[in-house]
Amino acid sequence: MSQTTVPAALPVQSRPLVLTEAASIPRALWLTVTGITLALVGGTWDFAWHMSIGRDTMWVPPHVTVQLGGILIGIAAAYAILAITLSGSSAQRDTSIRLLGLYAPGGAFIAFWGSVAMFASEPFDNWWHNAYGLDVKMITPPHGLLFLGSLAAKVGAMAWIASAMNHSADPLLNRLRWLFLVVGGLGVAQFAKLIVVATFTENMHTAACYLAVAVFIPSVLLATGWGALHKWGCTIPAAIYTAISLGAEWLLPLFPAQPKLGPVYHNVTHLVPMGFPLLLIIPAFVADLLLQKLEQRSFWFKSICVGPAFLLSFLAVQWPFANFLMSPASRNWVFGTAYFAYGDPAGFSYDPYKFAGAEKPALFVVVMTIAFVASIVTTRFGLAWGNWMRRIRR
Repeated sequence: MSQTTVPAALPVQSRPLVLTEAASIPRALWLTVTGITLALVGGTWDFAWHMSIGRDTMWVPPHVTVQLGGILIGIAAAYAILAITLSGSSAQRDTSIRLLGLYAPGGAFIAFWGSVAMFASEPFDNWWHNAYGLDVKMITPPHGLLFLGSLAAKVGAMAWIASAMNHSADPLLNRLRWLFLVVGGLGVAQFAKLIVVATFTENMHTAACYLAVAVFIPSVLLATGWGALHKWGCTIPAAIYTAISLGAEWLLPLFPAQPKLGPVYHNVTHLVPMGFPLLLIIPAFVADLLLQKLEQRSFWFKSICVGPAFLLSFLAVQWPFANFLMSPASRNWVFGTAYFAYGDPAGFSYDPYKFAGAEKPALFVVVMTIAFVASIVTTRFGLAWGNWMRRIRR
């Protein structure tokens, strides 16, 4: 894919003047993004492990992979903090903030906190399971801590990269921009996992499904798109999310697995993937087109146009696609609708190829109205977040 940047019509204040230009992307940034990627791989693997095998011990390979990712993030951030603090270089400190006598880009401090939270979540999770049982619920305080830590690492990495972008010129700026878009795509993947239950195929004809998307997806997608100053800044992260999800969908079933916990409703013989990705790339493309047309308009005007357009376009493609996912034509390795977790009573206590009962018409209208309002608010938040990253210098 060729690199296309936003035309020079962008307002001058959206990107600060170049102060200094490094020769290459700092190793600490590369290591941070590697750690974030490892943590996402481990998290995706962990979902499949729970659905195929069950949580048998604390030291299952997916948990180790997540923690290794968190450790790499912590090492990278700590290295950057100590290197800048001990260097005594005024040039490096010009692009740093001071916290407790330490100097580093603000994003490095945020990423370091995220790594600490990720590392702390594992023993907390082990204690929680010992106290309350294995796989009682997906949403628990330890999982919440892990989610927040992983999110903080991504927010920190994006802020760190953005500050470097704001002090760089081509060609380094273009490489940093692509790294920024990659982290944004990993963020979209994380939020998509957060709403996985609400967006199960059987829920795709309910207003609650689209409310979940409106609440969680536009913020990170618009923040990445607006902050990157790239013509397709929303489409590329959505494409990265799609590629990650398809990779998991097609590769995980190649690995053998057997349940170790009960009850077992399905004779699972391989890792079970999460499911086919949401069609977020279409509304992301619509958002990019609108942002290009509305470049000079106010943020609230953009939000009122982009948020509902994002949700409407998603509804227009996901609703009919859900019909296809319920059909026999989708029960293959490409779309993966024939995979079921070993503990899922699909086919025993419910029909997995039948939509959940939609809300009554009046409630459906109310929830969808809330979803459209939420899409405006989260789009506005995403634009504000992205604008902050356009301006961040330290």
